[in-house]
Amino acid sequence: MQTAAVLALDHTSPAQKPATPKYEPFALGLLIKPYPNPDEKIAVVRQLGIPTCFLSLDNYIGKFTPALASTMRDSLNKHQVIATTAEVVRPEPLKWNFMEGPSTIGVVPRTYRAARIDALKQTSDFAKLLGITQIQTHCGFIPENPHDPLYEETVAAIRELTLYCANNGQSFLMETGQETPTTMLRVIRDVNHPALGVGLDTANLILYGKANPVDAVKILGPYVRATHMKDGKWPTNPTELGEEVVIGKGDVDFAKVVAGLRAAGYKGALTIERETSGPQQIEDVRQEKLYLERILAKTKSA
Repeated sequence: MQTAAVLALDHTSPAQKPATPKYEPFALGLLIKPYPNPDEKIAVVRQLGIPTCFLSLDNYIGKFTPALASTMRDSLNKHQVIATTAEVVRPEPLKWNFMEGPSTIGVVPRTYRAARIDALKQTSDFAKLLGITQIQTHCGFIPENPHDPLYEETVAAIRELTLYCANNGQSFLMETGQETPTTMLRVIRDVNHPALGVGLDTANLILYGKANPVDAVKILGPYVRATHMKDGKWPTNPTELGEEVVIGKGDVDFAKVVAGLRAAGYKGALTIERETSGPQQIEDVRQEKLYLERILAKTKSA
């Protein structure tokens, strides 16, 4: 019902639709959660000297309106920041671990699938008002067995979301993490639609013990349309994910990841995601920005 409400509120003609902003491939970005003050959060992106942002919109589910879109669009324009992608993973419950994660995350669990699909459709409609052309989520612990009924149901859900986003002129991106790159590639093949792509989270592949991100780029590279530049360490506790750490302190080889993305023809942004908050998060992002700028300079000249 929320999706229909957003659609009913969108009376702008095609000529009034915001143009999709342009940015250079490999432009740096920052993942932000703009609730409750979008202008304040977007201003931080500009203060850090970062030209793009990735919007995490979970706190706005059920509250998307044209007025909110106008507010966000004004702030993005004022601070000259380009929003590249919008993401939601809620509604809850969400248990980010190995024990309860398979039954709570994404569109795999039957209990939460319909609500998550609805939230993503709301997000797609809202993002369209902002001129954002990529919608991303964690699809969940997609079964590796293609004959598992949950695999077939998940593919159907991802196909539904892909078609919905495509109708809004958008791509639908599966964020790496809970599934192996090979399983994700199988889903891409089985959905078989050009609007389906990958949001590469470099750390999640390690945190969930699924793959080395360098190898994942070899498998998924042509389908990667967004990134989360994030570092982490492999899990050593079989019930808990690995540890997310500041870029350069974990097990991700960012030089090889970036080189692989260049070789694959990647055109998107490199979005920093640091899973902390407060002043320390800002300081960490400053250091991560410098780290990635050095990596970009080296890989560009290589």
